[in-house]
Amino acid sequence: MTRRKPKSMAVTLRDVALESGVSPATVSIVLNNAPLSRYIPPSTKDRIEKAAKKLSYRPKVVSRYLSAKRNRTVGVMVFDITDPFCTLILRGIENSLYQASYLPILTDVHNQRGRFERYLEMLLARPVEGLIFVANWLFVDIDLIADLEKRNIPAVMISRALGSGAISSVMVDNEAGGHLAMEHLYSLGHRKIAFIRGPKMLSDSSPRWRGVRSFARSVGLEIDPTLIADLPDSLDPNSGYDGGLRLTEELLKHKKKFSAIMAFDDMTAFGSIRALARAGLRVPEDCSVIGFDDIIPAGLSVPSLTTVRQPMEGLGSAAVGIVMESINATIEERESMAVHRLLAPELVVRESTRAI
Repeated sequence: MTRRKPKSMAVTLRDVALESGVSPATVSIVLNNAPLSRYIPPSTKDRIEKAAKKLSYRPKVVSRYLSAKRNRTVGVMVFDITDPFCTLILRGIENSLYQASYLPILTDVHNQRGRFERYLEMLLARPVEGLIFVANWLFVDIDLIADLEKRNIPAVMISRALGSGAISSVMVDNEAGGHLAMEHLYSLGHRKIAFIRGPKMLSDSSPRWRGVRSFARSVGLEIDPTLIADLPDSLDPNSGYDGGLRLTEELLKHKKKFSAIMAFDDMTAFGSIRALARAGLRVPEDCSVIGFDDIIPAGLSVPSLTTVRQPMEGLGSAAVGIVMESINATIEERESMAVHRLLAPELVVRESTRAI
């Protein structure tokens, strides 16, 4: 059934997209004859053009004016590009922006407040049409809200949601991920499990631990508090590896008995595996290890790492989708609300875990 709008309401790109069964970004590319339109099948173009005609779609004069001033760029701010967590997220961002015929302007702020503020100032001066923040180890007390809201620039954060909720966010469901990891170890017969939790400054740490505790309660498993260690707060992406190594060595030195280690992330898991090897223990024969993230080295290590996969390219693509929708809303003078999206994690079973 064709979706009708009251005559007093202007037909938008979203209406044409719903009528033709494609995304608003594709409609925009075709109707604006953007460079990427040559890659869109003629049948799809014809369907979009017929839908626009059927709905009497007419771009507003203000939209044409704004379109003429557009530079089709999106600022992408990464807090440390050396962190392997960022690699696939950036691939997802870049690929989705390419499909939408937008150019990313990439900045790496090296986890430095001054560098972040300077780059943000430079991006806002261009001006870019939107902003995406890859907040892997984001400062927790930076106030982005005022500048971005004042300038009405669409923005989205990946891997963090600000407390006010005024800026859109895309995150993995960390609580579900913690639950998955714990359920896997339990299903293999592990009951004495050591935990290396994330730094308290990271928003990922608390929900992952909630997932662990939730599963433990559901099966009546008591978690030994002497087998819980916490990574220190740090802005160094390599600190997870160093922390996993040191904290696992401390557990072994104090003669703690455990058959598995649940690490905060993959880098921490690699540190734990190194510590176990130094102590003459084999993974997984003597101790199973599970990580979180599924960074590229996880599948290449020996043994390959069982982990909870974050859909990292999906996080990047989802962020671009939110930004594109906000940009289109601005052009069409529609109200655009902040969007907060959780993506589901996935258990990836490899060689570092086994039944006891």
